[in-house]
Order: sequence, then C-alpha cells, then structure tokens
Amino acid sequence: MDGPKKFKVIISEEVDKFLDEVNPKAKAKIFYNINLVAAGLINKELFKKIEGTDIWEFRTLFAGIAYRLLSFFDTDEQALIITTHGFIKKTQKTPLKEIEKAKIIRTEYFNQK
Repeated sequence: MDGPKKFKVIISEEVDKFLDEVNPKAKAKIFYNINLVAAGLINKELFKKIEGTDIWEFRTLFAGIAYRLLSFFDTDEQALIITTHGFIKKTQKTPLKEIEKAKIIRTEYFNQK
C-alpha cells in the first residue's frame, strides 16, 4: 500500500531488532498494517490506544500469534507515530511491564527534544 501518508511513522532500533527476529510473512503483514494506519485507516483491530495512557498499540495477528508494537504520537512533528518496542502477546491483556517500558521511552523522547 503506497498512498499518501497522514502520519509519519518512525521505527526505533529496538523495533527493528524485534522485526528481524519475526517470520518474514508476519513482518510483511506488520508493515502492511503500519502503512494502513499511516494512511489514516485506523480501526481498533489494527491500532488501539491503551486505556489511561498516551501509549498506542499496533496490533497484528498472524498464524495465531499476536504481534504488538507500542507507540506514541508527537503532534509537534506533524502527528508522527513513534514505535517504542515490540513483543509477542501471550495473554489477553497487554503486560504492564511492556506499557511501563513504552512510557519510559516516551518520556525520554520528549525530555531529549
């Protein structure tokens, strides 16, 4: 999907490393979903705000495995989405340690601006 982008997406080194370990077909689907969201085609199946936080979750299900990339917006940079890190979700709820890690990365990002 190569159309006009509504959101710019920055992928962190940590996400890059995570995606290098992922099945190539799953990786392709993850990028396809990221491109849908970047084009402004947002639905809760693909991109959902984690309640009570400023953290958003890219959601991809491939071959029964739930892949997650956590992210946040920087509205000063043209509503850019910055992905913090990725993981494979093994339970119904997003693990608190993953949310806390994303919050720390978000805080560090804005402190360095």
